[in-house]
Amino acid sequence: MKTDPHKIPQAGNLLISEPFLQDENFVRSVVLLCEHNSDGSFGLVLNKPSILHLSELVEELAFLDAEVFVGGPVEQNTLHFIYFGQKQLEGSIQIGNQLWWGGDFDSLVQKLKQGILSQDSVRFFLGYSGWGPGQLSDELTENTWIICEEEIDSEVLDNTPEELWRVLLKNMGGEFKVIANYPLDPRLN
Repeated sequence: MKTDPHKIPQAGNLLISEPFLQDENFVRSVVLLCEHNSDGSFGLVLNKPSILHLSELVEELAFLDAEVFVGGPVEQNTLHFIYFGQKQLEGSIQIGNQLWWGGDFDSLVQKLKQGILSQDSVRFFLGYSGWGPGQLSDELTENTWIICEEEIDSEVLDNTPEELWRVLLKNMGGEFKVIANYPLDPRLN
């Protein structure tokens, strides 16, 4: 399975790990690319739940029973978030159609408390996935990642973390639909 190594990923694209990637941080992972430029790349793993809930991490959000995901192996002591809908927060960066990354955290807390933003429209992450200058391009050349340009919306995230990798590949069709069914360990096939 080959992807076009010359395709340049953009913010809002999904990076889907190739089926036999052995890096334990990224096995069967789907990474939302939030930033990609000459300085490097920043993304958040969408399908790796942590063992923590938001109420355990942020006192101001103790009223939410929100799952927190592992955004990646870098700086797992930092909290990041994305949200869907209209721009609600100062400093948010648009990375897709009605998809926003970050923004003013105090405002986020207030809008969640007031019900202006629903818990279902926000996803929280501990840490992030980061690549230095040229590193992601090298990994794409090595076919470590498949670029998915499917527009992400809150419905995409309705899939369970275990299903997301497979569902996105099936939706891409062709050879990707075939590899969606590859077993984790081909020796067990």
